[in-house]
Amino acid sequence: MSIYGYIRVSSRDQNEARQLMALRDAGVPDRCIFMDKLSGKDFNRPEYKKMLLKMKKDDLLYIKSIDRLGRNYEEILQQWHILTKKKGVDIVVLDMPLLDTRRGKDLMGTFLSDIVLQLLSFVAENERCNIHQRQAEGIAAAKAKGVKFGRPPLPLPDNFHEIHKAWREKSITLSEAARACKMPVGTFYGKARKIENAA
Repeated sequence: MSIYGYIRVSSRDQNEARQLMALRDAGVPDRCIFMDKLSGKDFNRPEYKKMLLKMKKDDLLYIKSIDRLGRNYEEILQQWHILTKKKGVDIVVLDMPLLDTRRGKDLMGTFLSDIVLQLLSFVAENERCNIHQRQAEGIAAAKAKGVKFGRPPLPLPDNFHEIHKAWREKSITLSEAARACKMPVGTFYGKARKIENAA
Protein backbone atom coordinates (compact mmCIF):
# COMPACT_ATOMS: atom_id res chain seq x y z
CA MET A 1 0.00 0.00 0.00
CA SER A 2 1.30 3.45 -0.96
CA ILE A 3 0.17 6.70 0.66
CA TYR A 4 -0.45 9.72 -1.55
CA GLY A 5 -1.45 13.32 -0.94
CA TYR A 6 -3.03 15.79 -3.33
CA ILE A 7 -2.83 19.60 -3.10
CA ARG A 8 -4.62 22.11 -5.29
CA VAL A 9 -4.44 25.88 -5.18
CA SER A 10 -6.37 28.03 -7.63
CA SER A 11 -3.56 30.29 -8.78
CA ARG A 12 0.21 30.66 -8.85
CA ASP A 13 0.25 33.20 -6.02
CA GLN A 14 -1.88 31.17 -3.59
CA ASN A 15 -0.05 29.51 -0.72
CA GLU A 16 -0.14 25.73 -0.40
CA ALA A 17 1.62 25.67 3.00
CA ARG A 18 -1.47 24.73 5.08
CA GLN A 19 -2.31 21.80 2.84
CA LEU A 20 1.31 20.64 2.72
CA MET A 21 1.63 20.75 6.52
CA ALA A 22 -1.62 18.79 6.97
CA LEU A 23 -0.49 16.06 4.54
CA ARG A 24 2.94 15.76 6.16
CA ASP A 25 1.28 15.53 9.59
CA ALA A 26 -0.84 12.68 8.22
CA GLY A 27 2.36 10.83 7.29
CA VAL A 28 2.39 11.38 3.52
CA PRO A 29 5.98 11.32 2.20
CA ASP A 30 6.98 14.39 0.16
CA ARG A 31 7.76 12.29 -2.92
CA CYS A 32 4.11 11.12 -2.94
CA ILE A 33 2.54 14.58 -2.73
CA PHE A 34 1.17 15.91 -6.02
CA MET A 35 0.24 19.56 -6.47
CA ASP A 36 -1.59 21.54 -9.15
CA LYS A 37 -1.86 25.32 -9.27
CA LEU A 38 -5.04 25.37 -11.32
CA SER A 39 -8.75 26.05 -11.03
CA GLY A 40 -10.98 23.34 -9.57
CA LYS A 41 -13.55 23.72 -12.35
CA ASP A 42 -12.48 20.42 -13.95
CA PHE A 43 -9.97 17.58 -13.55
CA ASN A 44 -7.82 18.44 -16.55
CA ARG A 45 -4.78 18.89 -14.28
CA PRO A 46 -1.36 17.37 -15.06
CA GLU A 47 -0.26 16.43 -11.53
CA TYR A 48 -3.66 14.94 -10.66
CA LYS A 49 -3.55 12.80 -13.82
CA LYS A 50 0.02 11.70 -13.04
CA MET A 51 -1.04 10.68 -9.51
CA LEU A 52 -4.08 8.80 -10.84
CA LEU A 53 -1.84 6.72 -13.14
CA LYS A 54 0.46 5.77 -10.24
CA MET A 55 -2.29 4.71 -7.84
CA LYS A 56 -3.14 1.04 -7.35
CA LYS A 57 -5.72 -0.96 -5.43
CA ASP A 58 -5.56 -0.45 -1.64
CA ASP A 59 -3.45 2.72 -1.92
CA LEU A 60 -4.50 5.61 0.31
CA LEU A 61 -5.10 9.23 -0.76
CA TYR A 62 -5.18 12.16 1.66
CA ILE A 63 -6.64 15.56 0.78
CA LYS A 64 -7.11 18.53 3.12
CA SER A 65 -10.71 19.30 2.09
CA ILE A 66 -13.13 18.28 -0.64
CA ASP A 67 -12.85 21.62 -2.48
CA ARG A 68 -9.10 20.93 -2.93
CA LEU A 69 -10.12 17.89 -4.97
CA GLY A 70 -12.36 20.05 -7.15
CA ARG A 71 -15.21 22.55 -7.39
CA ASN A 72 -17.43 20.88 -9.97
CA TYR A 73 -20.24 18.87 -8.33
CA GLU A 74 -20.66 16.23 -11.04
CA GLU A 75 -16.94 15.78 -11.62
CA ILE A 76 -16.08 15.44 -7.92
CA LEU A 77 -18.61 12.61 -7.63
CA GLN A 78 -17.30 11.01 -10.84
CA GLN A 79 -13.66 11.17 -9.70
CA TRP A 80 -14.58 9.84 -6.26
CA HIS A 81 -16.24 6.87 -7.98
CA ILE A 82 -13.19 6.30 -10.23
CA LEU A 83 -10.82 6.41 -7.25
CA THR A 84 -12.81 4.32 -4.78
CA LYS A 85 -14.72 1.88 -7.01
CA LYS A 86 -12.67 1.47 -10.21
CA LYS A 87 -9.17 1.86 -8.76
CA GLY A 88 -9.98 0.54 -5.28
CA VAL A 89 -8.20 3.45 -3.55
CA ASP A 90 -9.18 4.67 -0.08
CA ILE A 91 -9.64 8.42 0.45
CA VAL A 92 -9.32 10.45 3.64
CA VAL A 93 -10.58 14.05 3.69
CA LEU A 94 -8.73 15.54 6.65
CA ASP A 95 -11.21 18.37 7.35
CA MET A 96 -14.18 15.98 7.30
CA PRO A 97 -13.60 12.77 9.29
CA LEU A 98 -16.88 11.27 7.98
CA LEU A 99 -15.22 11.15 4.55
CA ASP A 100 -12.77 8.38 5.34
CA THR A 101 -13.49 5.38 3.11
CA ARG A 102 -11.41 3.06 5.31
CA ARG A 103 -14.16 3.13 7.92
CA GLY A 104 -17.81 2.28 7.65
CA LYS A 105 -17.66 0.02 4.61
CA ASP A 106 -21.01 -1.50 5.57
CA LEU A 107 -24.25 -0.26 3.99
CA MET A 108 -24.92 2.42 6.63
CA GLY A 109 -21.34 3.75 6.53
CA THR A 110 -21.39 3.93 2.72
CA PHE A 111 -24.80 5.64 2.78
CA LEU A 112 -23.60 8.31 5.25
CA SER A 113 -20.36 8.89 3.30
CA ASP A 114 -22.32 9.31 0.06
CA ILE A 115 -24.66 11.89 1.62
CA VAL A 116 -21.76 13.89 3.11
CA LEU A 117 -19.81 13.70 -0.16
CA GLN A 118 -22.77 14.96 -2.21
CA LEU A 119 -23.43 17.77 0.24
CA LEU A 120 -19.79 18.93 0.33
CA SER A 121 -19.44 18.65 -3.45
CA PHE A 122 -22.51 20.85 -3.86
CA VAL A 123 -21.06 23.38 -1.38
CA ALA A 124 -17.70 23.39 -3.25
CA GLU A 125 -19.35 24.12 -6.62
CA ASN A 126 -21.72 26.66 -5.08
CA GLU A 127 -18.75 28.51 -3.58
CA ARG A 128 -17.06 28.57 -7.02
CA CYS A 129 -20.20 30.18 -8.49
CA ASN A 130 -20.27 32.70 -5.63
CA ILE A 131 -16.61 33.58 -6.19
CA HIS A 132 -17.30 34.30 -9.88
CA GLN A 133 -20.35 36.39 -8.98
CA ARG A 134 -18.40 38.40 -6.40
CA GLN A 135 -15.59 38.97 -8.92
CA ALA A 136 -18.07 40.18 -11.56
CA GLU A 137 -19.77 42.49 -9.05
CA GLY A 138 -16.40 43.84 -7.89
CA ILE A 139 -15.30 44.54 -11.46
CA ALA A 140 -18.62 46.24 -12.28
CA ALA A 141 -18.37 48.42 -9.14
CA ALA A 142 -14.76 49.35 -9.94
CA LYS A 143 -15.66 50.24 -13.55
CA ALA A 144 -18.54 52.41 -12.27
CA LYS A 145 -15.95 54.31 -10.19
CA GLY A 146 -13.82 54.83 -13.29
CA VAL A 147 -11.16 52.19 -12.57
CA LYS A 148 -9.52 51.06 -15.84
CA PHE A 149 -8.61 47.40 -16.33
CA GLY A 150 -5.93 45.94 -18.56
CA ARG A 151 -2.74 47.47 -19.87
CA PRO A 152 -2.76 51.22 -20.52
CA PRO A 153 -2.93 51.96 -24.25
CA LEU A 154 0.36 52.75 -25.97
CA PRO A 155 0.74 56.34 -27.18
CA LEU A 156 0.03 56.95 -30.87
CA PRO A 157 3.12 57.12 -33.07
CA ASP A 158 4.16 60.65 -34.09
CA ASN A 159 3.15 60.07 -37.70
CA PHE A 160 -0.30 58.64 -36.90
CA HIS A 161 -2.45 61.70 -37.71
CA GLU A 162 -0.59 62.33 -40.96
CA ILE A 163 -0.94 58.65 -42.03
CA HIS A 164 -4.56 58.55 -40.90
CA LYS A 165 -5.32 61.59 -43.07
CA ALA A 166 -3.58 60.03 -46.07
CA TRP A 167 -5.55 56.80 -45.61
CA ARG A 168 -8.88 58.67 -45.33
CA GLU A 169 -8.01 60.58 -48.51
CA LYS A 170 -7.36 57.18 -50.16
CA SER A 171 -3.74 58.07 -50.96
CA ILE A 172 -2.68 54.83 -49.26
CA THR A 173 -4.38 51.53 -48.39
CA LEU A 174 -5.31 50.43 -44.88
CA SER A 175 -2.50 47.86 -44.77
CA GLU A 176 0.03 50.47 -45.96
CA ALA A 177 -1.19 52.89 -43.27
CA ALA A 178 -0.90 50.24 -40.57
CA ARG A 179 2.57 49.27 -41.75
CA ALA A 180 3.70 52.93 -41.79
CA CYS A 181 2.56 53.24 -38.15
CA LYS A 182 4.12 49.86 -37.23
CA MET A 183 0.74 48.52 -36.07
CA PRO A 184 -1.42 45.52 -36.89
CA VAL A 185 -4.20 46.47 -39.33
CA GLY A 186 -6.92 45.93 -36.71
CA THR A 187 -5.15 48.16 -34.18
CA PHE A 188 -4.69 50.97 -36.69
CA TYR A 189 -8.31 50.75 -37.79
CA GLY A 190 -9.60 50.68 -34.18
CA LYS A 191 -7.56 53.74 -33.19
CA ALA A 192 -8.61 55.58 -36.34
CA ARG A 193 -12.30 54.91 -35.59
CA LYS A 194 -11.87 56.02 -32.00
CA ILE A 195 -10.37 59.35 -33.08
CA GLU A 196 -13.09 59.87 -35.70
CA ASN A 197 -15.90 59.07 -33.23
CA ALA A 198 -14.43 61.49 -30.70
CA ALA A 199 -14.21 64.30 -33.26
